Order: sequence, then structure tokens, then C-alpha cells
Amino acid sequence: MVDIAARVYNHKWKIDPIVRSLIDTDFYKLLMCQSVFRNKPDTDVTFSLINRTHRIKLAHLIDEGELREQLDHIRSLRLSRGESTWMRGNLFYGQRQMFRPDFMDWLEKLSLPAYHLEKRDGQYELTFEGAWPEVMLWEIPALAVLMELRGRRVLADMGRFELQVLYARAMTKLWQKVEALRDIPDLRIADFGTRRRHSYLWQDWCVQAMMEGLGPKFTGTSNCHIAMRREIEAIGTNAHELPMVYAALAEDDTALAQAPYDVLSDWHEEHSGNLRIILPDTYGTEGFLANAPDWLAGWTGIRIDSGDPATGAEIAIAWWKSRGEDPAEKLVIFSDGLDVEKIAELQAQFAGRVKVSFGWGTLLTNDFRGLVPDDALAPFSLVCKAVAANGRPTVKLSDNPEKAMGPEGEIARYKRVFGVGEQERVEVVV
Repeated sequence: MVDIAARVYNHKWKIDPIVRSLIDTDFYKLLMCQSVFRNKPDTDVTFSLINRTHRIKLAHLIDEGELREQLDHIRSLRLSRGESTWMRGNLFYGQRQMFRPDFMDWLEKLSLPAYHLEKRDGQYELTFEGAWPEVMLWEIPALAVLMELRGRRVLADMGRFELQVLYARAMTKLWQKVEALRDIPDLRIADFGTRRRHSYLWQDWCVQAMMEGLGPKFTGTSNCHIAMRREIEAIGTNAHELPMVYAALAEDDTALAQAPYDVLSDWHEEHSGNLRIILPDTYGTEGFLANAPDWLAGWTGIRIDSGDPATGAEIAIAWWKSRGEDPAEKLVIFSDGLDVEKIAELQAQFAGRVKVSFGWGTLLTNDFRGLVPDDALAPFSLVCKAVAANGRPTVKLSDNPEKAMGPEGEIARYKRVFGVGEQERVEVVV
């Protein structure tokens, strides 16, 4: 097992690059990339880094030269032969050759496009612009780089023994969580923590701890590189990015209202089984489900990713019943701001009523809260989102207005089109 503290103490970026592979990313990004490659390859998009935790001034913490080195290193990466073989030949969700030959031929030649980096008001403005299938693959590595460089800055002045104690405490903290999860009956949980992880080495350690500590209750990881190395399931479906861009491309309000369903119609043609998971909250869950076509009710399940999770699940259960479906046969994946107590609560509340699963993110792979002075390693809310498509702004409403994004005028328009009224504000922890 890797001595993480020693590696942190001795690290140089060429020895320990933050992103070491093009598949050091979430599985859903590759699935979505193939869908975009097939359906919208010529769409021009802009992605931008957004730090929701304004008090953390990343440009004061992270050296610009070091950040550029890491980003330039990512641009030098190419898919290796072994990685290509894994993608082409591995069994994903019970299906071989999930990734089409034409998509793989394109991906094997890909190098990520250029980036634009500036400092403004103590923050980095990091943007990526170009063809959607290329630019979208910057999201996860960009987040991983910023999160880990911030951590490296905090750890830079620690001595060897101090680092050993820090990681021992963090390991103990995580193992106590694993022990608590063992006691939850019928638990099914996966690692969703790539985008805001403490580091690659730490995420890999967390996955191994979950594998040993939880056995079959641990269903896999969203991180493709770790899934390949540890020979476990790669987990993931789709994300808000697809409806956000499809909606921005809509020519009028009628097309806008239809855009989220067009996304899932394209997805329906490509995937079956446990990949048919609805993410309904981009423009409000209740309105999305109320206007959803009947064929969507036949999908496998739903992912709850904003707002109060129990409320979201109850809305989904009521919707399935209204469409003549048996909720007990449906899968509900909870994935927003989870930790052990909330996982136990939701499992107890919904076990037997639906099939319950959890995608555990930041508080699995980056819970160093309370372990250093001033809580300087506490996780924070950093995202990298599509902000424009073919020159038009994107919008996300969410079930939590704290996560809304887009120009005020467009937010108002989207609320009108999608019938979104007053929403309860929930603190965005991570």
C-alpha cells in the first residue's frame, strides 16, 4: 500500500501529477461524451470554473505557474493502449463494446484543447472553449487539479511526522465511517468522489478501504482509472450538462420546454437497464416529472441530486404510482451532500419502498474537516460547468436555488417556461 504521507512530503509534480490519465475521470463523462459525439458533435461550448465558496481565494493560495504546469501536463496525455483495451473490451453494466469503434478511434487520437486562465478578485477564471465532445472532458481534471493544489498548499509546510499523523487521523476517520456503514442492512453504495477529492492517491485509498470494509455492499467507483486498476465496476450515467446545453440550443420556448426530454430520448436509443436513470432536477423535479412522456416512467430509476433528498424521493414514488409503475421495482440513487448519518436515515426511510443506492462523494474522498488548524483542508464547493452553447448562455435552476446558475433574465425565462415557483434554499456544503 502506498505511503501517502511520504509521497506528499516528497512530491514533485512530475513524480506525482495530479491527473495521470485521460480516464482519471468520472464514467458518466465518457458515456455522455459518446452521446455528444454521436448527436451534437459540432456544438461549440464554453466551460468555466465557478467557486461557490467565495471566502476561499484560490488565486491567493495556488501558484499560477504550478497550476499551468498541471494543466499543460493534462494536455499532453493520450489514451494508453491498456486504457483503450479496457474501454473497448470491458463489461460495463452487463454490456460489452459499450463504447462504439468510431468513438474510440476519435478518443484514442484526442488531446484536450487549450485553456484560458486569468486572475480576478482573488479567484482564477479558468475557461475552455471549443467542440463540445472535446471541451467537456476538461471538467473533471480541472476540478481535480484545483482541489489538490489547494490541499498541497496547505500541506506544504508540514513535516514528515506531522503528515504521518494527519493521514493516520484521516484514515481512522474514514474507517470509522466504513464501520458504521457495515451495520446498515441491504446497503448499496458507490464512490462518486472524483471531482472534489483530496487527491488521486487518497481517493484510491478510500476505494480500497471501502472494498475491504464493505465487501459486496460497495458497488464500485465513478473513477474509470481506479476502476480499471482495482478491477471493480465503473459507475455512472448522465449529468446536468446534457439538458443545460440542449436547452441553450432551443430556438423558442416550445423547444426549450421539450429539450430535457430530447436529451433522454437520445439516451434511450443508446442505453438500457441500469443506465436508464433519470436526473430530473435541472429545471425542477416536480415540473419535469409532471410533463414527462409515459415512456420515461418505464426507465429503471431516478437520481436525487439537489433539494431535500427525502422530498425528492417521495415525489418520484408518487409519480411512478401515478403512471402505473411499481415503485418497489424502481431504483432511487441519492448523491447530494451525503455522509454516514444521512445515508443511514435515507436507507431506513425508503428500504422496501424502492430499491435504494447511494453515490457518496466529497465526504468520502475529501473529509479532512477538523484535522488541521483553521480547518484549512475542509472541502468547498467548486464546479466547472458549461456556461454557453453556440454563443447562448446556459441555465441551471436545480431544486435548490443556491445551485442555480445563468444570467438573471434567462433564469426568469426558464422559471416561467418550466413552471418553477418558490423554492426552499438549502445550504450548499460541497
